[in-house]
Amino acid sequence: MTDPDATPAPDRDDAAGRDVAAGRERTAGATAPATAALVDALDSLRSRLGALRLPLQTPGADAARADLHSAVDQLDDYLLPRLRAERAPLLVVVGGSTGAGKSTLVNSLLGEPVSAPGVLRPTTRAPVLVHHPLDARWFSTDRVLPGLGRVTSSATGSAAPAAGSRAETRTETLAAAGAPTLRLVASDALPQGLALLDAPDVDSVETANRDLARQLLAAADLWLFVTTAARYADAVPWDLLAQAAQRRAQVAIVLDRVDPGAEVVVDDLRRLTTEHGLGDARVFVLAEAAESGPDALTGGLLPEHAVAEVATWLSGLGGDPEERAAVIAATRDGATRDLVRRAVELADAADAQETADARLRDVVRRHHAEALAQVEAATSDGALLRGEVLARWQDFVGTGEFFRSVEAGVGRVRDAVAGFFRGSPKQAPQVEQAIAHGLESLILDAAEQAAERTYAAWHGDVAGAGLLSGLGLSRAPATLREEVGAQIRGWQDDVLALVREQGASKRGTARALSFGVNALGVSLMVVVFASTAGLTGAEIGIAGGTAVVAQKLLEAVFGDDAVRRLAAQAKERLSARVDAVLRGQAARYTAQLDALGTAEAGGPGVRDAAHRVAAAARAEQASRSAPEGATRPWSGGLLRGAGTVRPPTTEGVPRVRAPGSGVDDAAGGAPGRERTGRWRRLFGRRDQTGNDRTGEDQAP
Repeated sequence: MTDPDATPAPDRDDAAGRDVAAGRERTAGATAPATAALVDALDSLRSRLGALRLPLQTPGADAARADLHSAVDQLDDYLLPRLRAERAPLLVVVGGSTGAGKSTLVNSLLGEPVSAPGVLRPTTRAPVLVHHPLDARWFSTDRVLPGLGRVTSSATGSAAPAAGSRAETRTETLAAAGAPTLRLVASDALPQGLALLDAPDVDSVETANRDLARQLLAAADLWLFVTTAARYADAVPWDLLAQAAQRRAQVAIVLDRVDPGAEVVVDDLRRLTTEHGLGDARVFVLAEAAESGPDALTGGLLPEHAVAEVATWLSGLGGDPEERAAVIAATRDGATRDLVRRAVELADAADAQETADARLRDVVRRHHAEALAQVEAATSDGALLRGEVLARWQDFVGTGEFFRSVEAGVGRVRDAVAGFFRGSPKQAPQVEQAIAHGLESLILDAAEQAAERTYAAWHGDVAGAGLLSGLGLSRAPATLREEVGAQIRGWQDDVLALVREQGASKRGTARALSFGVNALGVSLMVVVFASTAGLTGAEIGIAGGTAVVAQKLLEAVFGDDAVRRLAAQAKERLSARVDAVLRGQAARYTAQLDALGTAEAGGPGVRDAAHRVAAAARAEQASRSAPEGATRPWSGGLLRGAGTVRPPTTEGVPRVRAPGSGVDDAAGGAPGRERTGRWRRLFGRRDQTGNDRTGEDQAP
């Protein structure tokens, strides 16, 4: 089996052809390492772009997403396949508006119907690519347009596969599954080295068809854009043509259905091409077909002389390897430059995603940090010792003899404490419960405020607003109360554990246990919350007295240093549990960003890969050296020149002699036969004397 990327074996009868082939081989040998380096750089950029995500609604994100999709398609459908197969046929994509006459033009150039014209033609669901039979393997694989299925048929005078045929069935199946299909038509009426692709309408009512048309045009070596005298100024085509100018694609325009004497239309079209950066684009004018006479449509085909100029020009490109290479190089270089530009812009878009991600995360962090600070302040300034907690503590400790013992001195405090705890007060659980209720209300209120503030900040940020819909993030969840209650009970268990550990490390363990672990634990909780800050009037004396009593109780058992250490540890454990609750609430927001993966969107990697492509492209272009006397890489040349029609060159093209005819087919027909059809008649052939004979002189 032949490798489609391999150089076809030369079959030349003249020294000129061998010289040109040798020149191309020398050029290929010189540029091969540089081309490989460019392919490697483009592969790296393709990987970076494939991993790039732009989910946040940052400024310009919609355009960047579309540009990302377009850049990946450009790499997959054109740049990488073209660089890996530089000798592949020139792919000319015929595009334009609805009813512009694209299919009629393709059929007329070939002299046979291969693509059905009309608004509902099969092209809308299966674009038609016509190629020479010997070029089939360039297109039958996924070398180009890998996302499209393939249906193959031969040009037999029918515009579509026969009803019920296997090809037709496959086309319908793929279309039903939503997969676009590329119908390959082999026709020896087309010169070898040239392929024509009839694309869907760029202004189709179907979005999928419009997108496919743009994808196909982006995969072209050359755009042959067809419009009409009535619709040449439509906005949609010019939007596409402006994009072509931006990436310096090679473009020619066919102005169809021009009435005699309507030179003003042609002049205005040329004005528009200049305004849109396509001032050097070749313009072909096709007159309106008459209803009868030599200019009338025959079998749905335009007269031969009407398409002669287009056919001659295309033959010159397809039949001359150097001219073909020049067009391909020009489009490829322009596409590479444009890809680098877009990749840098996409890197900037990725940076904007990272900035937005960091901004949204900072909002979450800030408001939940404020909530934690709010809880820590309220559990340190004595405010929690008001109300129910204070009442239950007073019931627990009492205000009579015990307070008078506290005022009398430490020695009497110890005796009072021992006597007090030997009575096993029953109010300790009530104090714990009151503390738990107070803490729960405090933490829930802080979490609720953090949720409201975070939601408001995200809602006011265009990047965050799109992440809020349907998630219920404006309020704390209903399950939070249960979670907070569990954390508070856990903290109270922590405090009792601290008391037990401290008692176990002292000789007075029995005394501590006899006093009651719960009572000592409650006292430690009160000490944790003790401060007079924020209290006024009589509350200062009450709360202060409450804290003093609790501290005296603990000091009587554990000593001053131990009490300070126990209070600090209990406070740290409370803060850690509150922080865990609030971090869980913050994660409701940050999980949305984590799922998008925008924290590291990949901007620097894309930018570095783009710069590498730019450097590799410069090196590849510098490495090209055409053989002496041959056409140099694109510098104006045929497409961008003065607009004169050049006949198809035969230099360096293998002449295939038809048996017994003495006729050379200089444009690459099938071996052992003359090319049939109007293409041969249009381009002319050499008779046995070597004189050129035009299409008018030849018999059909």
